[in-house]
Amino acid sequence: MDIYEAIQIRKSVRAFLDRDVEDTVLTRLLSAARLAPSAKNFQEWRFIVVRDPNTRLQLARAARGQKYVGQAPVVLACCAETDGYVMTCGQLCYPIDLAIAIDHITLSAAAEGLGTCWIGAFFEDQVKEILGIPPEIRVVALLPLGYPADPSPVEKRRLPLDAIVKFDRW
Repeated sequence: MDIYEAIQIRKSVRAFLDRDVEDTVLTRLLSAARLAPSAKNFQEWRFIVVRDPNTRLQLARAARGQKYVGQAPVVLACCAETDGYVMTCGQLCYPIDLAIAIDHITLSAAAEGLGTCWIGAFFEDQVKEILGIPPEIRVVALLPLGYPADPSPVEKRRLPLDAIVKFDRW
């Protein structure tokens, strides 16, 4: 599958098959994240692979009760070990860099026949406690990962290009 196909088929998956994600596939996904670009090559991303069913259920509760978080065979806690570096443009680099790495995972997962759902609705303090994450580490996202119960494509409602693209000036 080429990158454009992966972009086209990627969707937010909220129901997963009861099927493990193979170690080799998981390693490929995490390797894709590791190859993502980062500001000043800081590579602040850190990932916790959660497979334990009890821990996944606790994460589901910390994610505002979103049950599918606990039903996915793998949940990635996407974290940043950061010094809070701010780029010249005024933006913190770690949320942007981690978003790029996570997107590498989501597209790679789609190419592998897996589904993901980017979760930002969670209580960071609870996730940190559940996973034993030190206070200085930021949890940016949770990413349930597994084989989708329904692999059929979904129609994406997106603005047309002429609504989002300007040429040369605003």
